[in-house]
Amino acid sequence: MRTISRLFTAFAVASFALVGLAPAAFAHNQLVSSSPADKASLDAGPSTIELTFDQPVQAGKGLNSVVVVGPNGTDQWQSGEALVRGNVVTAQVRELGPAGDYRIGYRILSADGHPVSGELKFSLTKAGKGTPAPVEATQSTDAAKAGETQDGGGVPVWLWIAGAVVLLGAGVFFAMRVGGGARQ
Repeated sequence: MRTISRLFTAFAVASFALVGLAPAAFAHNQLVSSSPADKASLDAGPSTIELTFDQPVQAGKGLNSVVVVGPNGTDQWQSGEALVRGNVVTAQVRELGPAGDYRIGYRILSADGHPVSGELKFSLTKAGKGTPAPVEATQSTDAAKAGETQDGGGVPVWLWIAGAVVLLGAGVFFAMRVGGGARQ
């Protein structure tokens, strides 16, 4: 009966540890707000894109990118590198041209090292007089092309589960060995 009690206790402690640590292990940086807002309708194009995340973003040349793609699906309207201030990423935008649907693609590197990417959309209701970015300026931003929404970082869930099973097994084995030696 004592062995079953210890086995149950070891299982309960391991289960509570897994449940308690899981949110921290699976937390990824998430977009919490943007300017312009997702699916917004604008009379005039924005001069900057501002993306606010729930956790800090790593700053550095080439680590983060924001791409603004026009209605034809190929013309890009961003200007220069994305800038980072804590958890806010901003990108300059050229004066927009044709009216229609624009996509904002982003790829950032969280402070914890996980890359996060996604896409937002907005509509320009009145045509502007701008011209898209030259091809040379857009080639360096291929990593964040609008439409790529993969989350290519982090540890796969199955690896966390396998690790938990191994730790649980080791805990049960240890509890049985220590528990068995104490009765003698």
